[in-house]
Amino acid sequence: MSSPNAAAATGQMVEIRWHARGGQGAKTAAMFLAEAVLEKGKYGQGFPEYGPERRGAPMRGYTRISEKPIRRHCMIENPGIVIVLDPSLLDSPAAGVTAGTGKGTVFLVNTTESPAFIRDKLKVKDSKVFTVDATGIALDTIGRPIPNMPMIGALLAVDDMMTVEELKGALVGQLSSKFSQAVIDGNLAAVDRANKELVSE
Repeated sequence: MSSPNAAAATGQMVEIRWHARGGQGAKTAAMFLAEAVLEKGKYGQGFPEYGPERRGAPMRGYTRISEKPIRRHCMIENPGIVIVLDPSLLDSPAAGVTAGTGKGTVFLVNTTESPAFIRDKLKVKDSKVFTVDATGIALDTIGRPIPNMPMIGALLAVDDMMTVEELKGALVGQLSSKFSQAVIDGNLAAVDRANKELVSE
């Protein structure tokens, strides 16, 4: 699938905002993705927005990726890509999933619902919407409902900031000193499956 993200296509900075609940791995994903692109010679920046630090509380993460040094260090208010790890946040105005978005914004949502259903729910007719059952994939491959790595795998089917193999290489590098081979293999399988099972309109 070719990249629908104009920023990626022109070499400009890609700004990603993550919406999740505490314990779903959004902070890890935002920071990991930024670190992974460094190995490809790009510049990356990833950080969370600190709110109530408790499991299940809504939270946001941010990732910037660029071909040039990143001078900006503020929160991302007008994201090119919005990634939602917990679909229940779509029903919460306070979560601000659509805040600062506009024509061309890409939404990637962890859900079993169709992109058309999510588009109607969010009322984002001028945006691109993709869905993937990242939680289901994580349960099948990792044995835990942690959707962060499957969502990154799906993201690479939306934006060609790096290849799946490059991502998997970075993932092995990060996990090899901390986890068993079974956990590593599960995460690699999750990335592969989500990349292939992304649903577009």
